[in-house]
Amino acid sequence: MCHSDCFAIGNNRGKLSLKPGKRARAAGLSDMRLQVISSILAVVGSAISAGPIDQSVRPLSRTVVDSEVSRNAVSLLSVSAPVNSLRPEIRPVVSSAPANLVPTASQTGFDAWVQDFKPRAMQQGISSEVFDRAFADANYDPAIIRRDRNQSEFTKTIWDYLDSAASEARIRNGKDALRKHGALLDRIEAQYGVDKDVIVAIWGLESAYGNFRGSNPVIGSLATLAYDGRRGAFFEGELIAALRILQSGDVRAANFRGSWAGAMGHTQFIPSSYQRLAVDFTGDGKRDIWSDAPSDALASTANYLAQNGWVKGAPWGVEVKIPNGFDYTLANRDVQKMPSAWKQLGVVGIDGAEVPDHGPASVLLPAGALGAAFLIFKNFDVIETYNTADAYVIGVGHLSDRITGAGPIQSDWPRQDRALSFDERKEMQRLLTAQGFDTKKIDGKIGPLTINAVRQFQRSVGDVPDGYASLRILEKLR
Repeated sequence: MCHSDCFAIGNNRGKLSLKPGKRARAAGLSDMRLQVISSILAVVGSAISAGPIDQSVRPLSRTVVDSEVSRNAVSLLSVSAPVNSLRPEIRPVVSSAPANLVPTASQTGFDAWVQDFKPRAMQQGISSEVFDRAFADANYDPAIIRRDRNQSEFTKTIWDYLDSAASEARIRNGKDALRKHGALLDRIEAQYGVDKDVIVAIWGLESAYGNFRGSNPVIGSLATLAYDGRRGAFFEGELIAALRILQSGDVRAANFRGSWAGAMGHTQFIPSSYQRLAVDFTGDGKRDIWSDAPSDALASTANYLAQNGWVKGAPWGVEVKIPNGFDYTLANRDVQKMPSAWKQLGVVGIDGAEVPDHGPASVLLPAGALGAAFLIFKNFDVIETYNTADAYVIGVGHLSDRITGAGPIQSDWPRQDRALSFDERKEMQRLLTAQGFDTKKIDGKIGPLTINAVRQFQRSVGDVPDGYASLRILEKLR
C-alpha cells in the first residue's frame, strides 16, 4: 500500500482515499498510505543482488484527498513512501497553505505537545511504559514539515511516470524477484487468491523490491506531523496505531522505521492499515513487515487486495483502440459496459480483436484522446484502494504484465505536452469559470468538476471533448 512519499497522479474520478479503502470513490477510505516521492524519480543504477536498483516509484500513502485531483500529472502530494519510492500514493487532505511555508514550531513546543498527547494515548489503551519508551528518542523534525508543505508544485506526466514505473531495470528486477521468491509467492497466491505478479509489482513500486523501505523513526515522524496540526487528527490517529504496534511486540523500537510520513515495510503500510490487514504468514507470532525477509509483507499485501475484492486471473485493464467519431463523454468511470458492448461502439483490443468479457469495464484515457486508451476492470478498482492515482494503478498493472512477459504499451503519448503546474491548474479553473464553464472550485486539483468544465469548453471551440486539461487548453483559454 502506498502510504508515504508518493505521486498523486489524479484519477478520472478525481477522488483519492486513504489506505485500505474500498474504492478511491469512497470518501471514507482513510487508510491510504501517505507517500511522497520527493524529487528523486530517476532509476538508480547501483548494483544489488538482483541487479541494478531501480528507485521506488510508489506514489505515497494517502489520506482522503479532495474530489478534484490532477488526472494528467503525477503530483507529489502524498506523504509516506521512502524518498526513492515511485509510488503515487494517496494523501491526506491537501491544505491551501503556501507550498514554501517554513515551519515555525520548535522542539520545546513539540515536547509540550507530547506531554499533552500522552493522556489521550493512554485513554486509547497505550500503557505509560510503552509511551515513554516510544518517545524517549522522538524529536521534532522540521525537514518533515518542509516536505509536507512543498508537495503541490511537483508534477510529472503519466508517460514520464510510467517510463520509470516500468523501466527495464524495474522489469528485470521484478522477474528476478519472482524467480527468487517463487515458492513463497506460490503459497501466498494459493492462500489469498491474488496473482503473484501483481504482488511483486506493488513491491517494486513501493520500495524497489525492498531496497528502499525508509529509515525515519516512525514515532518521531508521525508525532512531528501530528504536532504540526495541518492534518493533526489524521496523523494523531496513525500515531496511536503505531504505538499499538509497539505495544503488541510485533516490532522492536529500534527497527520501527519507515518513510517520512510513517509508511512502513516492503510495501509501505501505514500503521492503521497494518493493524487491520497485516498477517503473520510465517507463523512466528509476529506480523513482521520490516525485516529483510519479505514473507509477512508480501502476504499482507495479498491479504489487503483480497479483502478489497481481487479477482484472480482477471486483468486490471487492457490497452484498446478508440475509433474515429467515438463519443468521448463515454470515457467516464461511471459508464460501464461489457467488452462485447464496447466492441459494438468500435472499441477493440490494440491488436484489433474483441476484448474478452472479463466483466463490466470503463474506458480510461489518462492522457486524453492523444494518448493510450484502456478498458479497465474490477481489479483496477482494487489496486486503486491501495493508491487512488490512475498513474499508480496503471503502473502496477503494466509492470505486472511486463514481469510476466507482455510487451510495452503500444500507443503513443503526447510527449510534447508537459504537466501543468499547480498555479497553472488554478489559472485554468479561474479562466474556465470566468468564461461560463464553472469548475465550482479554484483549488488546482483536476477532478470530475474541472474535467466536465474542460469538456464543455472543448465542445464550444470544436475540440474533441476528452476533458484532458492540457497546456493547449490553458493557452486557448488565455
